[in-house]
Amino acid sequence: MVAPGSVTSRLGSVFPFLLVLVDLQYEGAECGVNADVEKHLELGKKLLAAGQLADALSQFHAAVDGDPDNYIAYYRRATVFLAMGKSKAALPDLTKVIELKMDFTAARLQRGHLLLKQGKLDEAEDDFKKVVCVWDAELRELRAECFIKEGEPRKAISDLKASSKLKNDNTEAFYKISTLYYELGDHELSLSEVRECLKLDQDHKRCFAHYKQVKKLNKLIESAEELIKEGRYTDAISKYESVMKTEPGVHEYTIRSKERICHCFSKDEKPVEAIRVCSEVLQVEPDNVNALKDRAEAYLIEEMYDEAIQDYETAQEHNENDQQIREGLEKAQRLLKQSQRRDYYKILGVKRNAKKQEIIKAYRKLALQWHPDNFQNEEEKKKAEKKFIDIAAAKEVLSDPEMRKKFDDGEDPLDAESQQGGGGNPFHRSWNSWQGFNPFSSGGPFRFKFHFN
Repeated sequence: MVAPGSVTSRLGSVFPFLLVLVDLQYEGAECGVNADVEKHLELGKKLLAAGQLADALSQFHAAVDGDPDNYIAYYRRATVFLAMGKSKAALPDLTKVIELKMDFTAARLQRGHLLLKQGKLDEAEDDFKKVVCVWDAELRELRAECFIKEGEPRKAISDLKASSKLKNDNTEAFYKISTLYYELGDHELSLSEVRECLKLDQDHKRCFAHYKQVKKLNKLIESAEELIKEGRYTDAISKYESVMKTEPGVHEYTIRSKERICHCFSKDEKPVEAIRVCSEVLQVEPDNVNALKDRAEAYLIEEMYDEAIQDYETAQEHNENDQQIREGLEKAQRLLKQSQRRDYYKILGVKRNAKKQEIIKAYRKLALQWHPDNFQNEEEKKKAEKKFIDIAAAKEVLSDPEMRKKFDDGEDPLDAESQQGGGGNPFHRSWNSWQGFNPFSSGGPFRFKFHFN
């Protein structure tokens, strides 16, 4: 029977909680391994999970032989020994792990548990004392400060979160967590953590001041995103410019705001502005997939197909499963191929994002200029006939929403080769078939009559 207050009694009450820490640390504990050892470790891990202990043990034997200084190999072999009920065999491996990596908490905990079972209470207590410090809030906070100075804020957040649970009413921990999230650009988590601080002390001056700042920024960003959903891109840009003015000292908010402004310009079909802002983002983050996609779309509007293809290919290297990237790349490649043939936008001299009124206006001007009746010389007349037919074809395609969409997707709706099932091109016919046709009718209430000498 275990006496109250004995080592066994004290450790027994703590051990279930320590087991949680074992699992957590084990998940994150990795070290450098060569390719062959890595294969043995991964295969052994799978076999262990499948309950094939003998086969798993063979793989871990091979891993230890391949790299005698690999503490993970010893630790996993010890795990198999324990699963097989061979605790005496596991003990030397756990000791070796601790020799190779003294701060490997999981191994020290398991060794302490084995020593406890063997009745070696002093040795077990020594192992547990070296581990139980992870439950010390002050030590967690000290280590968090070190992580902050070393530029590892996420590790600091992990320690501070533990401290906030270990020490009651730890407003300081919540405040620090909130400020760290804020500096990382995660305004939503920052707001959540500072609210926890104010729940404990609503008069906490620093938490309240920080809360007002985060709430203001959060409101601006949420409002901007709502405007983007509504397609109100100019208003959304204004909001994100306000975000940058509100928090100019945190680089993350500047770069994220520019990323969204880049997106707004691209969606609002303002390619010059989009290319400029997207490029600013990509100078800082060359692998930013969102900025690459938005700049590629802007390049398409500007008919810079080679540049668009390059951006889509770079984006695809970082996210090969993104359907939008794949479709965008295919479209850019089709448009590049199309640009080497007949381009209806170029025929009318309008941009790809031109409105219908602009298209009709350009068409009327060119049809008047190139009407064959304006030319007496036979060669010039033939050239004008071909030009006039192309102008009429361009107007036909670009003034029809369905045909224009096909063309914008890289397919010429009047080209028999690009139409499945073949069929003739209705615009590939002689000038005679166009005589009597009124090229200046827009389908509206206006009619134009021209006399040619």
